Amino acid sequence: MWCELPLDYRPTEVRVQWASNPWMQAQALRLRREVFCAEQGVFQDDDLDAIDARPDTRLLVACADLAGLPDEVVGTVRIHPEGEGLWWGSRLAVATAWRRHGQLGSGLIRLAVGSAHALGCTRFLAHVQPQNEALFRRLHWQTLDEVQIHGLPHRLMQADLAHYPPCHTPWAGLVLAQRSRP
Repeated sequence: MWCELPLDYRPTEVRVQWASNPWMQAQALRLRREVFCAEQGVFQDDDLDAIDARPDTRLLVACADLAGLPDEVVGTVRIHPEGEGLWWGSRLAVATAWRRHGQLGSGLIRLAVGSAHALGCTRFLAHVQPQNEALFRRLHWQTLDEVQIHGLPHRLMQADLAHYPPCHTPWAGLVLAQRSRP
């Protein structure tokens, strides 16, 4: 008799880290297409742009673990510098089945800002969809302006770096324990 996991098995821990393998990058880009193209209709076929091609852009992933090893990308965000001390975050996406985890979005945001902070960030900005503004406010961000991006309303928001200690080990990242079942 083989030991099998229950059909409704979901890992209880997720590791948030900089993407360190080609499969992580591929799954993160697939997830972005699912969220921004198929689900939200923001883009037609793909959401890739010039920022993705920049060598200083970092792709972060939230990976569900299986037997202690990363197995599936269930969330992603990208960050990049844009001048002296200024960093941007964008394309935050969490897989539909994992949105009830309770910490994926905030974990991705914490590592994004913390790792940029470790690299000299003095100001971290993002264009945030209105439905996510409350999450960012809880995470010590302030709204600076209301803008239109890709024909949709967004909030230009800035992180309070005092609440984001520098993370000097973004490849190792951080582990999030699950609060509720996905």
